[in-house]
Amino acid sequence: MRRRARCRSSGGPRSSSPRRCGRFGCAMSDPSAPRPRTFTEEARRQQIIDCTIELVAERGAAAASLSAIAARAGISKAAVLYHFSSKDAVLDATMSHVLGSYVAAVGERVDAADGPEGMLVAYLRGTVEYVRDHPAQVRVLVEGLVRDPEVAAGPERWRSVAGILEQGQAAGVFRAFDARTLALMINGALDAVVADWIGAPGVDLDTAAAELETAVLLAVTEVRT
Repeated sequence: MRRRARCRSSGGPRSSSPRRCGRFGCAMSDPSAPRPRTFTEEARRQQIIDCTIELVAERGAAAASLSAIAARAGISKAAVLYHFSSKDAVLDATMSHVLGSYVAAVGERVDAADGPEGMLVAYLRGTVEYVRDHPAQVRVLVEGLVRDPEVAAGPERWRSVAGILEQGQAAGVFRAFDARTLALMINGALDAVVADWIGAPGVDLDTAAAELETAVLLAVTEVRT
């Protein structure tokens, strides 16, 4: 009797095999490259990732062993190892999936916003709302940053915010400042709000987000006397 697939979808973009693309289009496939995964293989990998999100959220990354992941998914440990070479590989794929989900959710809001000020507010509100609506994924992000602190120190995140700030400066909406420094400060304040909520779930995130929004907008605009 076939085992029923377990673990509900965590949402967000699905994993796909990467293609090398440049300014002149995508390169031809490399015959020595691994074969593309089948639909069934992609579905099984996603199921394993969804189960890992649940386990990490409930028990922490240390308790998300291959055996525990397999048991949650209703498959054998060998089946997990068919798709992922190790526990670290599963956790890395899970972290990548959750990051992709966060970036897609917040990026959609930023892209739909009107003007640099609206984009900045959309980034702040989008992040806070993602945290509130996806607590399991947030736990995965926190655990992932503990495993690999360099992810948090990477330049991609502050560069995205700095890009919004630079657009505002170019449009004359924001005052003159060092965009990199202010982007780091904004992300630091945002992370502090999230960390406070994780430690004290009773914190009113809507109030915190409103205060953060006010503080950030005051920081980027000219002081009017």
